[in-house]
Amino acid sequence: MSLATRPQTVLITGATGGIGGALAMAYAEAGSTLILQGRNAARLAELAAACQARGARVLIQVLDLRDRRALANWLNDLCGSERLDLVIVNAGVNTNIGPAGAGEHWPDVEELIEVNVLAVMATVDAVLPAMRARGQGQIALISSLAAYYGLPVTPSYCASKAAIKTYGEAIRGWLAGEGVQVSVVMPGYVESKMCREMPGPKPFLWTPERAARTIRRGLARNQARISFPFPLNFGTWWLSVLPSAVSQRILRLLDYGG
Repeated sequence: MSLATRPQTVLITGATGGIGGALAMAYAEAGSTLILQGRNAARLAELAAACQARGARVLIQVLDLRDRRALANWLNDLCGSERLDLVIVNAGVNTNIGPAGAGEHWPDVEELIEVNVLAVMATVDAVLPAMRARGQGQIALISSLAAYYGLPVTPSYCASKAAIKTYGEAIRGWLAGEGVQVSVVMPGYVESKMCREMPGPKPFLWTPERAARTIRRGLARNQARISFPFPLNFGTWWLSVLPSAVSQRILRLLDYGG
């Protein structure tokens, strides 16, 4: 997709979150169709109204992505009625080991894997056949800079985002010759309820609007990896290549040690 190309129909899961809502507003313009999914019906309706005020046609879907049968049925019906140019798989949840380091609660871990990994793959599985059939389409998977190296305070979240990073890189290579573009988005800290609930410092915090602009530019260029901000991206990448003992010491010094 070139910079001059504008996706006409955009699906965003997790549209009621910070990045999701900002992306919806970034793509809301006259002639566009936005399909917005979320669990918060009131917030979804409010976002839809704001996007419609910018001239966009908006469809909303209140759905718990843990119900993968309902997710698949909805997406299959949607692909039959709409031509999805861009699918942004953004929905995600977080959990942590707690302030005393007691550990994650297993029900929370199960929910996290269902939303952050299984629902992501189920979404791709459902929208991909139509894109492959017409030889065109774009998928953006929202991972995280936490995918580079596991933070002791959020082990399951980091594991889920690493899974999505690797999955996205793999299917980009698989689909490259078929006209279907895949990008992995790896944000750092972006202001949102989920970000505020994460333990540890939050350096280089971005607004959702700034993140959305960066993501949109990267997708227009079909970047394989859209990672930001640069200082945090550079630092977390180094954590993944340094000896583990050094990386763990750095994390403890920065108050991410658990």
